[in-house]
Amino acid sequence: MGVKQILYNILRILLYIPLGIAIIFSSKLRNFIRKRVFQKVDIKDKPNTIWIHCASVGEVNLAEPIINKFIDETSNLILLTMMTDTGRATAEKKYSTNKRVKLLFFPIDDYFAIKKILNKITLKKLILIETEIWPNLIRMCAKKSKVAMINGRISDRSINSYKKAKFLLKQLFKNIDVFIMQTAQDKDRIISLGAKANKVFNFGNLKFNIELPTYKKSELEELKTKLEVGNRKIFVAGSTRGGEEEHILKAFDKLKNTLLILVPRHIERTDDICERLLEGKYKYSKWTELEEKSPLESSVIIVDKIGELRKLYAICDNAFVGGTLVDIGGHSLLEPLFYRKIPIFGPYIQNVREIAKEIIARKIGIQVQNTEELLELIKNGKFVLENENSIKKEIDSFFEANGNVVELTFEKLKN
Repeated sequence: MGVKQILYNILRILLYIPLGIAIIFSSKLRNFIRKRVFQKVDIKDKPNTIWIHCASVGEVNLAEPIINKFIDETSNLILLTMMTDTGRATAEKKYSTNKRVKLLFFPIDDYFAIKKILNKITLKKLILIETEIWPNLIRMCAKKSKVAMINGRISDRSINSYKKAKFLLKQLFKNIDVFIMQTAQDKDRIISLGAKANKVFNFGNLKFNIELPTYKKSELEELKTKLEVGNRKIFVAGSTRGGEEEHILKAFDKLKNTLLILVPRHIERTDDICERLLEGKYKYSKWTELEEKSPLESSVIIVDKIGELRKLYAICDNAFVGGTLVDIGGHSLLEPLFYRKIPIFGPYIQNVREIAKEIIARKIGIQVQNTEELLELIKNGKFVLENENSIKKEIDSFFEANGNVVELTFEKLKN
């Protein structure tokens, strides 16, 4: 263990002292730490393993085509780690029946927990999805295998913070063999922070290569029947964040004959949204209550269950993508597009800037600046920019033009 790694772990130990005190008084925090640092690692016979680390839901979805490639073209075990409970739930839906994929929580860069995992496997590659910079994980894995960062991104918000730590990052980046960044700007930024230029590549954004479920027409009609849509328009606001639902509801108040379906990014916010914004003001139903309560009586449905958004995008008339009317930076604009629906989004797009730029240029999505513009777009069908068939052809062209990012990324990882 080098001097910098020793100092880093001493600082972590010092932080454990107040954390240990906080754990005594918080069962939620205690459970969080227990599941990540003290989890059972049930892997036998030290299999050849590719470790893929994701932060949360978005990265788990992003990693899917790469994981599928490794499953198809290698015999390795895939160890998939993630930070959040929602990321774990998403991964379980995808891989719970696949014996080639092992799921664990990421142990928050704890040296001893990572060592326990590494002692159970024969590591062949560590792949970090997006900019997951964990010093212990990177250094410890680099001693045993190649390390790659893929779909890397250095945001406008984080670049200045990274610059302050450049002297540390430059040393850490020596342990990473390949950086595959989303954009030319991201490539330049990671090089400016100390990555060697000959290790850095830009093939595009893996988000262009989303592999989403397709639905039969009968499935979608069945869902509409369940929701008792009738002749109402369906307005889906997906992945909304705190402070955003107010804007959506303000626009919805002026719409007629419309069913609003709110899908918060974090379902634990559901009760707060209901109590603060919906109770006594709207006839609403929670998604999990639809079996007991007729949605025909509701003008608003709030989704309190993970994994429903994509099918809702598939049936909607209007699709708003959250994290864009408040300063979050945007969530997936590609999901509604995949179902050939035009995404509407706000001014805060720093997380999806390149995708948004191309969507706007191709006129297959619309950016609004405020509630009034949002209302104007969806009122009376004004969200349709041109002939519907020509829009769908342009969306097809968009996906075809960006369809080789997975292949290029996988070839670089494989070789």
